[in-house]
Amino acid sequence: MFSSTVLEVAIGLVFCFASVALITSSIYEAISSWLDLRSKTLFTGIKDLLNANDPKNSDSKDSINQKLVLGIYNNALASPLGKGEATTINDIKIKPSYIDSKHFALAMIETIQSIPGDFERLGHDIDAVKDDQIRKLLKGIYETSGGEIAKIHSNLASWFDAGMDRVSGSYKRQSQLWCFVIAFLISALFNIDSFHLFSTLWQQPIVEQISAPENASMALDKIKLLPIGWSHITIDWSHKTELIVTVLTISIGWLITASASLFGGPFWFDILKVLINLRGTGVKPKQEAATVATVNTEKLIQPKTIDSEVLGLRNSIIDLHSARNQKDESYRPIQSEERW
Repeated sequence: MFSSTVLEVAIGLVFCFASVALITSSIYEAISSWLDLRSKTLFTGIKDLLNANDPKNSDSKDSINQKLVLGIYNNALASPLGKGEATTINDIKIKPSYIDSKHFALAMIETIQSIPGDFERLGHDIDAVKDDQIRKLLKGIYETSGGEIAKIHSNLASWFDAGMDRVSGSYKRQSQLWCFVIAFLISALFNIDSFHLFSTLWQQPIVEQISAPENASMALDKIKLLPIGWSHITIDWSHKTELIVTVLTISIGWLITASASLFGGPFWFDILKVLINLRGTGVKPKQEAATVATVNTEKLIQPKTIDSEVLGLRNSIIDLHSARNQKDESYRPIQSEERW
């Protein structure tokens, strides 16, 4: 079913897609860390969650919405590396990339409270919140929890997790878009055309030494084993129709490479391991020769003190085991340490 050529072509294509995905993700992670995209996305998500991005709530620095955001980011639980000295949300310099939902709930309760630690006045403090949506939310949580502070924290944490799920989905869509752009640029730069790669590997498989790369640098080196680059491109500029067809074919090949890389490196590496194991799997070697050699050795090397009748009986038993092993491969032969 799986011929050598089919496996070689599949391994070459999967290796190419896995390498491009690994290089793309490494470049995107470097850009994301440099620009603090995760922390900025989280900050924007929390402001949206607390209506601090609403123009009517963001005009005044004294608005309750901005005070909530400021109180959360000044809290050491939510922002351990921050100094807690920011007076406006624009003064917040250190923004964490991740905030635990329980820590968010504790920080928000502490921000709302007029007297820190006075949970008996929490209901009055919630009634003092000016934003209608936030007040109704907090009041509903307070009433359904029966005033128990542990349940209030749990419900606030659940609300925060639900909001962050939407933020995570938005960040994932944004990262997928940027990863596609990066993968397409890599495909165009190195001319990683899936059509040309497939046709070349089908005519002449050249992926004998391919293995899964461990990092982006290794992937970049190993991907050069494949038929990529601009050296094989020959364009006749005098024929416009041929030129247009060639450009479109190459561009579609780049698009296929970039789109395939969006599945991620782990996805393609798992498939690559399966294909490599499938190519390396052969017929189980027979044990007949080794068994016969072992039997002969057992017969020759015998102490002279053993009685000839006992020795003959022992060799007969060994011959019986050897014959059974040759007929039935599932039969476990007697081990050397089990012999008399």
